[in-house]
Amino acid sequence: MRSFLIRRLMESAMVLLTVAFLAFLLFQFVGDPVAQMVGQEASAAQREQLRADLGLDRAFPIQFARFVGNALQGEFGLSLRQGRSVAALFAERLPATLELALIASLLAIGVGIPLGVWVALRRGSWGAHAAMGASLLGVSLPTFLIGILLIYAFSVVLPWLPSFGRGETVSIHGWSTGLLTLDGWRHLLLPSVTLSLFQIALIVRLVRAEMLEVLRSDFIRFARARGLSNRIVYFTHALRNTLVPVVTVIGLQLGSLIAFSIVTETVFQWPGMGQLFIQAVNFADVPVLAAYLCLIALVFVLINTTVDLIYFAIDPRLKGGAHRR
Repeated sequence: MRSFLIRRLMESAMVLLTVAFLAFLLFQFVGDPVAQMVGQEASAAQREQLRADLGLDRAFPIQFARFVGNALQGEFGLSLRQGRSVAALFAERLPATLELALIASLLAIGVGIPLGVWVALRRGSWGAHAAMGASLLGVSLPTFLIGILLIYAFSVVLPWLPSFGRGETVSIHGWSTGLLTLDGWRHLLLPSVTLSLFQIALIVRLVRAEMLEVLRSDFIRFARARGLSNRIVYFTHALRNTLVPVVTVIGLQLGSLIAFSIVTETVFQWPGMGQLFIQAVNFADVPVLAAYLCLIALVFVLINTTVDLIYFAIDPRLKGGAHRR
């Protein structure tokens, strides 16, 4: 187990270093930051002075080492669009995105896994067919269309929920959250449901397929032959083996909720990382783009490492394999 964790940490460090290198290349080949930070009236001497202040006159390896050192401290320079620290911009926007992704993830897992198990155990019933039809619709419809339909239904026809913004928030040690206010929950409901519907549909179909495959396995027949109850067979033996491949997909999908919530945030004007990323792309704000790339890489690395640890909790057979390695 210890050697496995060390190996995973080394692999994660290599991935993050590679992503940092790609992010650093953005600074080198996507425009000249000095030209974007100063006006046309700036003299050549002023440009050279700014270039020296930013460290752009140094050798490539030195610049990259400095970039990595600053990144480890969460420092990515100034936004070319807003003239503010990128770290400060992320500190303002990240809580909103994490809040949205967290609620969408809980909805996806809390609804998708039980519904997938139920559909597998009740296959052939009209309810199972209806659930599978709804999941096919959820996978097929684009996220922006789902968001627009929900806004029309619950903000226009039935004016129950707000259609944009984050609502009232409170600050706890500098971390803003809307989870502690009723208005925050009202604003969060529609975008979180919109973001989670595709994930719910995907998890339902995946859990159903894996559950049916496991139920046809020899060890399930042996468990039934031992006289074990259906509850123990389904929810102890079958479900545990079903979750091993499902956890991998869920982990990747949860990472994508943070990385690709751009569409949902745009539809609902949610003040999170997605909107900041869109603005950075339109303005070619390289420091923000580089920081966003490193942040998303870190998110996926952490999620994948967590998924690997969950494997050991779900399937004890993997512990022996880890020791043998």
